[in-house]
Amino acid sequence: MNEGLTGLERQEGDITQKGYEKKRAKVLAPYLTQTQNLAPPPAYDAESPGPSSASAPEPGPSNSSSSSSRHRRTRRPHRSGGTRDERYRSDIHTEAVQAALAKHKEEKMALPMPTKRRSAYVQSPIDNCTPPDSSSSSDDEAVSSESTGPQQSPDTWINSSLHGSSTSSSASSTLSHGESRPTQAPQPQSQQVPPPPALAHPPHSHSQPSALAEAFAQTRIDPVGGVGPPDVPSQAQARGSRVDLPANAVVRGMSRGQSRSSMMETADGTDSFISVRECVLVRLSHPTLPDPDPGVGVPVSSRVSTKIQQLLNTLKRPKRPPLSEFFMDDQEEIVEVPQVDPNTPKPEGRQIIPVKGEPLGVVSNWPPALQAALTRWGATQGKSPALTALDITGKPLYTLTYGKLWSRSVKLAYTLLNKLGTKNEQILKPGDRVALVYPNSDPGMFWVAFYGCLLAEVIPVPIEVPLSRKDAGSSQVGFLLGSCGVGLALTSEICLKGLPKTPTGEILQFKGWPRLKWVVTDSKYLTKPSKDWQPHIPTANTDTAYIEYKASKEGTVMGVAVSKVAMLTHCQALTQACNYCEGETLVNVLDFKKDMGLWHGVLTSVMNRIHTISVPYAVMKACPLSWVQRVHIHKARVALVKCRDLHWAMMAHRDQRDTSLASLRMLIVADGANPWSVSSCDAFLNVFQAHGLKPEVICPCATSPEAMTVAIRRPGVPGAPLPARAILSMTGLSHGVIRVNTEDKNSALTVQDVGHVMPGALMCIVKPDGPPMLCKTDEIGEIVVNSRAGGTMYYGLSGVTKNTFEVIPVNASGTPIGEIPFVRSGLLGFVGPGSLIFVVGKNEGLLMVSGRRHNADDLVATALAVEPVKTVYRGRIAVFSVTVFYDERIVIVAEQRPDASEEDSFQWMSRVLQAIDSIHQVGLYCLALVPANTLPKTPLGGIHISDTKQLFLEGALHPCNILMCPHTCVTNMPKPRQKQPVGVGPASIMVGNLVAGKRIAQAAGRDLGLIEDQDLVRKHQFLAEALQWRAQTDPDHTLYVLLNAKGVAICTATCVQLHKRAEKIAAALMERSGINIGENVVLLYPPGIDLIAAFYGCLYAGCIPVTVRPPHPQNLSATLPTVRMIIDVSKAACILTTQVLTKILRSKEAAATVNIKTWPIIIDTDDLPRKRPPTIYKPPNAEMIAYLDFSVSTTGMLTGVKISHAAVSALCRSIKLQCELYSSRQIAICLDPYCGLGFVLWCLASVYSGHQSILIPPMELESSLTLWLGTLSQYRIRDTFCSYSVMELCTKGLGGQTDMLRARGVNLSCVRSCVVVAEERPRLALTHSFSKLFKDLGLSMRAVSTAFGSRVNLAICLQGTTGPDPSTVYVDMKSLRHDRVRLVERGAPQSLPLMESGTILPGVRVIIVNPETRGPLGDSHLGEIWVHSPHNATGYYTIYGEENLQADHFNTKLSFGDPQTLWARTGYLGFVKRTELTDSSGEWLESTQPFVLSTWKSLCTVVAQSATNVYNSGAQPWSWRSTFLRSSAPTLTKHT
Repeated sequence: MNEGLTGLERQEGDITQKGYEKKRAKVLAPYLTQTQNLAPPPAYDAESPGPSSASAPEPGPSNSSSSSSRHRRTRRPHRSGGTRDERYRSDIHTEAVQAALAKHKEEKMALPMPTKRRSAYVQSPIDNCTPPDSSSSSDDEAVSSESTGPQQSPDTWINSSLHGSSTSSSASSTLSHGESRPTQAPQPQSQQVPPPPALAHPPHSHSQPSALAEAFAQTRIDPVGGVGPPDVPSQAQARGSRVDLPANAVVRGMSRGQSRSSMMETADGTDSFISVRECVLVRLSHPTLPDPDPGVGVPVSSRVSTKIQQLLNTLKRPKRPPLSEFFMDDQEEIVEVPQVDPNTPKPEGRQIIPVKGEPLGVVSNWPPALQAALTRWGATQGKSPALTALDITGKPLYTLTYGKLWSRSVKLAYTLLNKLGTKNEQILKPGDRVALVYPNSDPGMFWVAFYGCLLAEVIPVPIEVPLSRKDAGSSQVGFLLGSCGVGLALTSEICLKGLPKTPTGEILQFKGWPRLKWVVTDSKYLTKPSKDWQPHIPTANTDTAYIEYKASKEGTVMGVAVSKVAMLTHCQALTQACNYCEGETLVNVLDFKKDMGLWHGVLTSVMNRIHTISVPYAVMKACPLSWVQRVHIHKARVALVKCRDLHWAMMAHRDQRDTSLASLRMLIVADGANPWSVSSCDAFLNVFQAHGLKPEVICPCATSPEAMTVAIRRPGVPGAPLPARAILSMTGLSHGVIRVNTEDKNSALTVQDVGHVMPGALMCIVKPDGPPMLCKTDEIGEIVVNSRAGGTMYYGLSGVTKNTFEVIPVNASGTPIGEIPFVRSGLLGFVGPGSLIFVVGKNEGLLMVSGRRHNADDLVATALAVEPVKTVYRGRIAVFSVTVFYDERIVIVAEQRPDASEEDSFQWMSRVLQAIDSIHQVGLYCLALVPANTLPKTPLGGIHISDTKQLFLEGALHPCNILMCPHTCVTNMPKPRQKQPVGVGPASIMVGNLVAGKRIAQAAGRDLGLIEDQDLVRKHQFLAEALQWRAQTDPDHTLYVLLNAKGVAICTATCVQLHKRAEKIAAALMERSGINIGENVVLLYPPGIDLIAAFYGCLYAGCIPVTVRPPHPQNLSATLPTVRMIIDVSKAACILTTQVLTKILRSKEAAATVNIKTWPIIIDTDDLPRKRPPTIYKPPNAEMIAYLDFSVSTTGMLTGVKISHAAVSALCRSIKLQCELYSSRQIAICLDPYCGLGFVLWCLASVYSGHQSILIPPMELESSLTLWLGTLSQYRIRDTFCSYSVMELCTKGLGGQTDMLRARGVNLSCVRSCVVVAEERPRLALTHSFSKLFKDLGLSMRAVSTAFGSRVNLAICLQGTTGPDPSTVYVDMKSLRHDRVRLVERGAPQSLPLMESGTILPGVRVIIVNPETRGPLGDSHLGEIWVHSPHNATGYYTIYGEENLQADHFNTKLSFGDPQTLWARTGYLGFVKRTELTDSSGEWLESTQPFVLSTWKSLCTVVAQSATNVYNSGAQPWSWRSTFLRSSAPTLTKHT
């Protein structure tokens, strides 16, 4: 009975809330005016058991266990595709249907019958009201009716209607077919009041008003754990309170089984009980999750109209799955997840305590703002040098004094605020953002612009100089400018002249940039302010002072806003930590626009009146020792460098021996946070210690754009011991813990400290992932800092700001350690002894592989350690990760030296693989070497990692050497595919012993029996005879027209001309000794009419032609071996070719690649004598081989198939019917004519059908892109065939020139069908782009379609001249994982678009087969596509003669169903789905479509993007079938 109730609950529906309120008011109106002195109805007591044991079952163990198991089944959430659940298993559904049908024989099921709506105002006596059917009541009600006898009083069934309820569709949908709601045993400690009537079933009785009033009044919330008094809360109390119920709470007025589930979702999104809304307000759980302890729902009889019932049924039908199902990716159930090693090291220390830096001292002469310091030095120390710039040779170019810096900055500030607009409306106002665009070779102009902006109180945003539209990261810089609202750019006159410009002289609009106004800041363009104008210099506050750009791991450029007080405080902290003094000299090698170069070389230096000597990057490239020379000449006290500067200076020190570094008191290493910087520091010290360099002056530091300077090592006291270093285990670091390395020295990492925390700062270590929980003392985490000297936000990006700049660390229990916010630095490290800070990596370079952390810098260092001098160009190596199969995989890309040999490169690559595997215990996914200077660069010459990664993902790196090693890194392999059981259901079709759903997955084209040219087929069943017949009956009809690159017809062939040329070639073959009938002859011709004539000449002579693509003259080493391989495999007795190719085959270049002495007989067909063969060969039967079709797949697999004369005639006849080809037709062909359908269209179809083919060699498009499209327009071509390469050339080369083509008169409105021919998966994006781009030239969006063939059948699908419009369907990819097919709507997540790829040809039958059992499948199953057609290939051409392979692939049979028909196996996976299509007139057509997905032998997960249509002349006037493709080359072919 419960199963029946479940089905009934599914069928029930609810009317709207508004309708319910209206109906309720009408029903209650008569009662509210009557007296209330009637006796109350009998109390409904859940504790009183009925006479039957079914009403109160004993809570025995078995009952409870079964009930709990059903509860678990009911509560289990639906999943979308990661498991093989019920939604993909038809046997579960059919078994449920069978069970329901069996129950139906025993029980009478009460279904709500649609009737006319009764008016609530028609008051009928109680005797005329129909009591509810007993079969639709609950078990308890059935028991009570039995105990009261056969007569049922009106009170009883009115109460029964009051006690009934209806569950909403959302609640009932959690139960699958066949599942029943468990029966709840009575609870002795709680009393239940029955729920009010269902919305859709109000009572029609108008007696016993107190029954309704009592029920409504007693609807309330039951207190937890006991029985409350029957008091009635007021409406105000009920409305004003919301009670959060625990899991075991009971709601009065509802049965326990409907608690939290018998709810309805109203139109406004709120949830309400199906009861009086004013009386019950509770906290709702998820509406689709049932109560942990549900009872039995009690439906009542229905009284709704037919239209409402239909509407409810429509709404309840699951049109689309819940959105959550699309995003549930059950990775653990798809792949084999490696087990966690129990010996994995884990942190064992105590929780870390925040580390506090020394107090920030207060110095009396510190300025109140940085601008005030410039004012002071400009007035009092005007002649003191502030900046010395160097030229390209490393010599001083100019020196900017503090006086000049002050005066020029004031002039710029005045100009910005007063001279850029009109008097009434200035362009700039204080607080606006401006971009500073200055080259690294001109620091003086940048200093003036930066301080001029500070004095004008506008916010400078320093960026790099754009060089072209294709700069790496150019669009990301545009995102920065847009997010900061920049509309004005300051630059110098020289820089402005060097910017790329349009032909009209305007600055080029860079990709992704907002429109900018450019202002030149050279002194001659500035206005001197009046004497009474002075810049406003307020005390440092929280307003933004400047914005520094920062690139994330993904390449996004964001702006870190630094406030004025943070800028000043940071300068003070650096002054205290570095002990800066007035008048010192500082050599800066870093970029002065950001980071340490800006903080020390521009800001802190001005605050302390330091003389800065700026060494630009261009000088360092020319003379790496220039900064050392500057230190020696100027006796500099401080130097700002990077590890690379130390390295290159050390390499070039032999050229300069008289330098002294004794004056240095501090050598700040800006990238000291790099763990491998210690080696550069040690090597530099060993070399230059003899030149006066003291060990204690080397001061590494750790910085980030967000937290600014995190820590810096203070300059040491001479003679004091240096800080200790940590030798850490690489394995421990990969697991995020600190372990001292004691065993393997190769896998050890030596790190040096970066000093102590900055003055006035508070620092702690938190976990990098998840909540910011404090780490343990032996755990690696992210450094977070609280300080006044740090960034305040990502400008314009409030959402990202909160996660970085407002972090509050928590302890192990989740309690915040305080209220002050910390800033994430992005540095990974730990606190060592003496509160020294150690940094082991950055978040940006973190690679998570199989749960372990690897640092990109560590991998770069390992690769550089493998003697890269002979192979890697200037040490340029990029390391990043790509996601492959649910995990990150490591990719290393390096630039190869121009003089490196291939042998040296692969030797280095193999050694790098071994080194990384032994040191880091991780495998590489890809190691690639690209030509020198081809990787995208950053402005300072480094590698742009994110752009390099994007090029790798797009396949645009073009490596010269590459090693792909997926087997060493992909450890989470897919689980083996489980066999799907096939169940028996009542709606299935029996085929032998197979149940294949409602219909067998098969499709067929139209019949080939009735055609127009009966005489041609009957008399001339061989193609050679067809050519002879046409030469006699219509000799002057032109069959072929060959065009050159200019679109001029350079050669034509009429029927008689082609016949005579074929006779000459046949005579030449017959004259040669050693060439016998039935031997193979290779045709080596460029695309043209010579190839066609040679083919028919072979047929006339009785030889078997083998078409081969000729070698490329400029690339013989790569193309000639393929020619040689086909000649050897086919055992050709002769080569027919042209005079030019004959010379190439016998040239010295060819001799360097292959052995030219073993060529078979070569016949030059250019100048043959006019001879006729004595006889024209006629095959004894049509099953003889007509030609061999050889094809080389993209994986290098050579496959040759035998095509018989019968297959040739059948294929040509099928194409003739499909495309409606006849003598007056004209088609254009632009594809390679060497194999597959391309060869058939180029050489065979015109001779058979008589139409004219305009031949366009694809190679001609390289010199004339408009050739193909221009030909279509010039000749008014209706049907054309092309390849994907041709379509891609036109899309990329002509996509932006549609206006030019239209001006030249190109009009494509004549094109009715444009078919792409290929034996690969269709490219949906390319075909759509082509259609959209050339729509402006009149090309119809429905014109472009694709064809599909395979090795066993060259043409399965081909778009015809009539048929429905090409359509695209969307398939749920998660269903495909489980061999099931589900169509979804466009735009659904994880949907796979499949485009039509032509109509199934006449005479072709396809069927979907289980490749293991070889039995047919249902139309919703995924299986291998088998094809039966008269133009199937005969078999593989192999010199080994393996008959087993031939029978398995070309002549196989179904194991049951139709075991007589012979099928050929395509090797493609597919399915058949019935869809709805429309033809060109808009008429609806039913369609059964086979979809091709992938090769079944491979674990291919490439997305399918194509389809085909089928014409069928069956009982219906129109019936269409389509095939959808997914894979490129079938793996069922034999490697010959």
